[in-house]
Amino acid sequence: MEAMKIRNLYNLEETIAAPLLEQYEYPWEVLPYIKEFIKALGNALPEDRFEKRGEDIWVAKSATVAPTACLNGPCIVDEEAEIRHCAFVRGSAIIGKGAVVGNSTELKNVILSNKVQVPHYNYVGDSILGYKAHMGAGSITSNVKSDKTLVVVKSAEENIETGLKKFGAMLGDCVEVACNSVLNPGTVIGRHTNVYPLSRVRGFIPENSIFKDQEHIVLKEDRG
Repeated sequence: MEAMKIRNLYNLEETIAAPLLEQYEYPWEVLPYIKEFIKALGNALPEDRFEKRGEDIWVAKSATVAPTACLNGPCIVDEEAEIRHCAFVRGSAIIGKGAVVGNSTELKNVILSNKVQVPHYNYVGDSILGYKAHMGAGSITSNVKSDKTLVVVKSAEENIETGLKKFGAMLGDCVEVACNSVLNPGTVIGRHTNVYPLSRVRGFIPENSIFKDQEHIVLKEDRG
C-alpha cells in the first residue's frame, strides 16, 4: 500500500539512518538490520563531534545523558539529544538530533528521528518514529502478539504479511500519541495524525487523521 511506504511516512533528511531506510520500500523491512547498521555507521562518525562510551556506543558531545541512564550498545545518540533520569536503552537504538528519551523509558531496536519525544514511562521496541513524533506519558508500542504468530499489517485495502515476530509501530512524521495508549503489533500511523488518550490502536491509520477509537477515525479537514 502506497501510504505505508517509507517515502510517504518519513522525511529522510531528519534522520541519521537515512542510508539504511533508503534501501527499502516499507519501514518494517528495516528492523532486522538496525543493529549492524549502527555498528558500521558508528565507526565512521566524526571524532570531533562524537565520543565512544563503551562497546558500540557513540554519543554526540553536545548530547546530554543523565548519569542514571543506562546505555547498551549498539547505540547512537545524535547531537543535542537528551537522555533523562533512569532511561534504559537496551541496544540497537538510534536516537536522533534533539530527541528526548525520558524517565523510565525503554528503547530496543528502534530508530528515533530528529526531535522525537518519548519523555515519560514509554516502551518503544522494534519501531521507527518519524520527525517530531511524540508519545504521551505511559503510551507504549506492543511488539509481540499474544499468540506469538507473525505480525500482519492490516488496512481497509489489504493485509501485508511481514514475516516478523517482533514488530511494534511505525509512526510517521509529527504523529501525536496521547497518554496511556497502546499501539498493537503491526501498527502504522500516517503523518500528522493524532491518537486520543487511552487508545488501543492496530493496523494502518491514515495521515492527517484523528483516531478516537478503531471505529471512529476522522480526517482533520472533516472535523467541522
